[in-house]
Amino acid sequence: MLAGKKILLIIGGGIAAYKVLDLIRRLRERGAVVTPVLTRAGAEFVTPLSVSALAGARVHEALFDLTAEAEMGHIQLSRSADLIVVAPATADLMAKAASGRAEDLASTLLLATDTPVLMAPAMNVRMWQHPAVQRNLALLRSDAVRFVGPNEGEMACGEVGPGRMAEPMEILAAIEAAFGMGPLAGRHVLVTSGPTHEPIDPVRYIANRSSGAQGAALAAALRDLGARVSFVTGPARVPPPEGVDVVRVETAQQMLAAVEAALPAEAAVFAAAVADWRVANAAGQKMKKDGSGHAPALEFAENPDILATVSRMAEGRPALVVGFAAETEKVVEHASAKRLRKGCDWIVANDVSPGTGIMGGTENAVVLISEQGAEHWPRMSKDVVARRLAGRIADQLTVDQSTGQPMISTA
Repeated sequence: MLAGKKILLIIGGGIAAYKVLDLIRRLRERGAVVTPVLTRAGAEFVTPLSVSALAGARVHEALFDLTAEAEMGHIQLSRSADLIVVAPATADLMAKAASGRAEDLASTLLLATDTPVLMAPAMNVRMWQHPAVQRNLALLRSDAVRFVGPNEGEMACGEVGPGRMAEPMEILAAIEAAFGMGPLAGRHVLVTSGPTHEPIDPVRYIANRSSGAQGAALAAALRDLGARVSFVTGPARVPPPEGVDVVRVETAQQMLAAVEAALPAEAAVFAAAVADWRVANAAGQKMKKDGSGHAPALEFAENPDILATVSRMAEGRPALVVGFAAETEKVVEHASAKRLRKGCDWIVANDVSPGTGIMGGTENAVVLISEQGAEHWPRMSKDVVARRLAGRIADQLTVDQSTGQPMISTA
């Protein structure tokens, strides 16, 4: 599938660098041409000889190679590739790329290119969670850098949490997706995200605490599997990912209209926290206190049920409809009832009671409820939840459940 694709592989300094040797082998098995760049720190973990032998190519290490630089070799390296992959992407490499520093060959290549970049972060959990690294991550994403991982688990240092580099096959899948070759290539998926704002008057509104983080992460994960993603988002704190079709809305009624306009789709995932009610007597001008001590009476009207509307469509219903259920008690019981009531295929339920810190936080603990029952997932970052759910969606869309055989997309 990758025959003839030119991959510039930058190997950072971390124990996870050993996984890159397997990645090189798998890339070459699929016909990719791998040009390796080994950082000084990376060479402490894997040798130039082992990298060169597997890549079948010279390993580039120094910026000031006089023979190459006579022809501006670092420019040619950065421009001749179809994709630049950084694995492991250390905190240092991410910081250099985010701030536009060009201190060595690797950082200079990242600065001197207009080639797409895919990073596979790997670092200690405390480093990954540090605000500086998270700022750099957000900045790189805004610059259209793609990411795969990190995963959660035990690390070489003995600590447990997010920070493990993605496995070679995961990175390979992300590379294929970057070339439009993922399992969802050619398929259209609709994702809603964020809160809705229901106006009381021109300056006040009713809303909820949703940050939009889970929906944005899911849209990115589906994009990374090759899907064309329509991303309908309310006024969320988390920005939408690059590479998706963004439709911004404010109210539930606007969100329903945007969803209907985005259909047809082969899957629809409703991660938005849509307000159940809107103010029926919203004022056209800012409400003023009148000194009476009484607040103005607000009359409420029920908002459209977007999930139920799409789930029960007679024509054009997506093959897979996934809803979300934010509960504060009896999570499985209430979410299971919601799945049946709405008519959707799956419900992703979570406990958002105040003690969990999930609503507006960076982690989630969900239960995937389907016709087969309830599947409890451990607490993990919202990025990991998104990748896991996106993988399940890809499995569902690419396998005919009646025959067990792969389905051919007609999109």
